[in-house]
Amino acid sequence: MNRLAGGALLCAALCVPPAWAQTLSLEDAWRIAEQASPALNSARAARHAVEGQQAESAALLWNNPAVVLDPVRRTVPQASGSERRMNEWHAGVAQTFEIAGQQGLRRETARLDLAALERSVEDIRRQVRADVEERFVRVLALQRRLALETENLGLVQSAAQAVRKRVAAGEASRLDGNLAAVEAERIRNQLGQLAESLISARAELAQLMQLDPGKLPEADGEIAKAAGYSRDALLESASRRPQLQALAQREDAARTRLDFERAAAVPDITLGVSAGREGPTDMRENLVGVTVSLPLPLFRRNQAGIGRAMSDLTATQIERQAAQRDVRAAVLSIWPRVERLRERSARLRSAVLPPLEENLRLSRRAFAEGEIGLTELLLVNRQVLDGRRDALEAETELRLAQVALERAAGWTH
Repeated sequence: MNRLAGGALLCAALCVPPAWAQTLSLEDAWRIAEQASPALNSARAARHAVEGQQAESAALLWNNPAVVLDPVRRTVPQASGSERRMNEWHAGVAQTFEIAGQQGLRRETARLDLAALERSVEDIRRQVRADVEERFVRVLALQRRLALETENLGLVQSAAQAVRKRVAAGEASRLDGNLAAVEAERIRNQLGQLAESLISARAELAQLMQLDPGKLPEADGEIAKAAGYSRDALLESASRRPQLQALAQREDAARTRLDFERAAAVPDITLGVSAGREGPTDMRENLVGVTVSLPLPLFRRNQAGIGRAMSDLTATQIERQAAQRDVRAAVLSIWPRVERLRERSARLRSAVLPPLEENLRLSRRAFAEGEIGLTELLLVNRQVLDGRRDALEAETELRLAQVALERAAGWTH
């Protein structure tokens, strides 16, 4: 097998997706990751506990009624020396009532906790999508880079074949033949390194999507993406980011919980109604009673609960304020980089690549007609390849910067 055939087989092996590869668009990758993400599923599972808390707080009364049944068998000595037995009983119902508005505060806290959880789930979902998009773009970039190197290998192999014919005909030196062979081997080595990097990138994407380790995904899509937003629109989106909304609702819940703990210091009142029968059978008395019980708050006034609630509120306020500053700072710091990368990418595409592509066409024609040698062709070819690499790198960095910017701003696609 000659070197040209070997190069063709290498190109086929590197560029054609394996039979076990799964070709996915970005939307497909998002859908799979959202269904399989452990972090997202754990956040969704936490909803059961919060919904249970909300259902419990929605009950008519927080405390359950208590039923009391007190049967008594009484033995009474008689004057004759005998004993008289009597069956007596008492039965009643007691209910404890909260009198400081605890029930309404408990319901409001449960509602805010559920709303905060929903916002947190949405924020985690967006984070998962951003992670998937970032790794998806890296796979796309490596696939594009591999295609560039493969095209370059094909050009060098074609030139090497022509040089071998010229060497055989005495029209070129063995130096040109060796140069072509070395250049082809160098590109094959580069292709091997890129193939290894691509496999690693696909494995990372598959891991994020919780795919079978034997099914590495093949990315299908474009790297470049038009950004239809301004800096002000991103800042506005950042102020409404689900993370900040969740923290605001958590702060409201913590404040309501503090009000509840303060209200819990007010003792609950317990009302009871009872009925009973006492006395001998011929003198049986029917009794009806009402009881009122109110603990005296002399020793315990819920200071521990109030202190914990105050600490939670302060911690939540600090976390929300820090998140607001961090989100805004992230948008303002990433935006200039995105602008610079956008300008750089456009400049490479419009001012650098067109003349390089034209030079490549002219040099290939001149080489075929014998006007230039292999050295000149390889020089132009390397310049074109370097230009394409620079453009691809700038395009990839721009897309990754856009992903980071949209992640920071909570931008919805």
